[in-house]
Amino acid sequence: MAMRITLEVCVDTPEGFEAAVAGGADRIELCAALDLGGLTPSPGLMALAAKASTPVYAMIRPRAGDFVFGLGDEAAMLGDIDAVRSAGLAGVVIGANLADGRLDVALLERLMRHADGLGVTLHRAFDLVPDPVEALDVAMTLGVERILTSGLVPRAIDGVNLLKQLVDQAGTRLSIMPGSGVTPANVVELLNCTGAREVHGSCRAVLKRGDGRAVEFGFQANQSYRTSEVIVREMRTILDGVGS
Repeated sequence: MAMRITLEVCVDTPEGFEAAVAGGADRIELCAALDLGGLTPSPGLMALAAKASTPVYAMIRPRAGDFVFGLGDEAAMLGDIDAVRSAGLAGVVIGANLADGRLDVALLERLMRHADGLGVTLHRAFDLVPDPVEALDVAMTLGVERILTSGLVPRAIDGVNLLKQLVDQAGTRLSIMPGSGVTPANVVELLNCTGAREVHGSCRAVLKRGDGRAVEFGFQANQSYRTSEVIVREMRTILDGVGS
């Protein structure tokens, strides 16, 4: 029997969420500020996403920048996990590093305990570790469901050798989910080279420039993007062909 390849789409707006669901995403990573790599979404966006039948995992990242978190950051993340549970979402996306890049096991254990009963994805804090083999062992011990990773390079298609090694090492204990720069043009090669059974993408299209005044005042970037239902559907169709 053919195995369906899971498509996770990251979104940061109500319109993006609707486009991802309509296009056939299997799971949503719900964020704010995707241009900053994704931050914790607002309670209002969580409540809106909870109305859909598609599983939704919320990013738990209280600020832009690195993933070395202090006590205030931790308190915010614990409260955000509570908000995810209250909204009725399926899971959370977490990650934390020590100053030397290794996973912050103590903090991750506390976050995992607080997220008991929710699904957990380890995010691309993993891509900053000095030793991915050791970090994968840590992740398996923590008990996360999957790791979102580009293979320790900016684009997943350039990290296929390590991604395959991680897929092989993880076996059935957790899923390695390639993400970063995943498009309809490269997703087949990515899957064929790694053996991964789920992928993560933004499926975004470039928007036209916004209002000049909004850009002038700093309310809007010169170039902006939006989740494209067409691209999500194209990706889903390609994945169905690979999985058949």
